[in-house]
Amino acid sequence: MHQFNSLDKPAIFLISLKAGGTGINLTSADVVIHYDPWWNLAAENQASDRAHRMGQKHTVKIYKMVTRNSIEEKIISLQHKKADLAKIILDNDGMAQATMNRESLLKILK
Repeated sequence: MHQFNSLDKPAIFLISLKAGGTGINLTSADVVIHYDPWWNLAAENQASDRAHRMGQKHTVKIYKMVTRNSIEEKIISLQHKKADLAKIILDNDGMAQATMNRESLLKILK
């Protein structure tokens, strides 16, 4: 990390989302590309946040690459549904709409 953050030329740092919570700070990064979405959007957000740390020298652009009609596209859909459900619960707004029936849950898992 130290070497990456101190380079004077463009470089690539590949890392898995599973490295979350390890204290990684990529303050010289200017682009983050997510190509392996996780059902847990918080893990993706944490990965993006690694480039938004104290000492950041650049504007950081975040991209998400998703192939159409793929499992990744279904994961993105699940992320949105999960985020919507969390917002309803946390806002304590429309709790009656926050329920899912068996068919809806099974459809998400397909």
